[in-house]
Amino acid sequence: MQSFVQVALMLVLAMGSQLAPAQTYPSKPVRIIVAFPPGGGVDIVARTMGPRLSEALGQPVVVDNRAGAAGIVGTDLAAKSPADGHTVFIGTLGNLSVNPLLYAKLPFDVGRDFAPLTLVVSVTFVLYVHPSLPVKTVKDLIALTRSRPGQINYASSGNGGAPHLAAELFNSMVGVKMVHVPYKGSGLSFIDLLGGQVPLTFDSMVQGLQYVKSGRLRAVAVLGPKRSPVLPEVPTVGETLPGYEVVNWFGMVVPAATPRDIVTRLNTEVVKVLRMPEIRERLLASGAETMGNSTEEFGAFMKSETVKWARVIKDANIRAD
Repeated sequence: MQSFVQVALMLVLAMGSQLAPAQTYPSKPVRIIVAFPPGGGVDIVARTMGPRLSEALGQPVVVDNRAGAAGIVGTDLAAKSPADGHTVFIGTLGNLSVNPLLYAKLPFDVGRDFAPLTLVVSVTFVLYVHPSLPVKTVKDLIALTRSRPGQINYASSGNGGAPHLAAELFNSMVGVKMVHVPYKGSGLSFIDLLGGQVPLTFDSMVQGLQYVKSGRLRAVAVLGPKRSPVLPEVPTVGETLPGYEVVNWFGMVVPAATPRDIVTRLNTEVVKVLRMPEIRERLLASGAETMGNSTEEFGAFMKSETVKWARVIKDANIRAD
């Protein structure tokens, strides 16, 4: 009888130790690492979600901007952070699916060092031009770049990011060569775009819609498969250049060794926030459609995006410079 009691006690204690992380989590502020400077699309989405996620978790949620090296600095920091659920990384198509295709050596392995949490938003991308550029349609841009080969610059958020890929896909499909001017994040690239130092970019509606509404930039076309309800009068690039399509996305991951019960808790709370009407409406008005799915679904999606873009990168001969 005594041995039975001892075994039962050991089982109870073991179960208690497994439940402890979820019961005590979170025990301190939760940090969302953004691998770009403040003011960019990822930063805007993270800060929109932050207050509601803080309410759900019962702890402050702090956005930590760690920009540099096309998002590699922030991604590496997140990969090497303690796997206790108090660090979450919100990354992009570029951070999580494309950079491993562009860089021969990275200080982390996305598949090995991260556990998927959820797809956060699908982001409408737009071809923006400064009003001084004589381009009002995609046909205008094609004609201009063909008449001035190697003389038209475009800005991007950095090497390997979605803006870079979008422009290089355009170059490849049209057979032109616009010159890449990479910045350390979209926020910085838009400063020079607004000032006219660079004439155009392919970037998110989250980032640039406010400038279109104020007349400081012109929206020439959207990059997705269909027109956006936010800018219904703006055509798609594909209407002029059939087959052209770029859709960016942001997703959340955590360090790979994060306990499963904490991953489940985070997934549940983040998806709840994404489904709140106020969050959905605020982000949709900026061109970001809230998503939210299971960890397994997001993991499979990231892998499929890597396969898809591997073909595009090879065909377009895109390099990280």
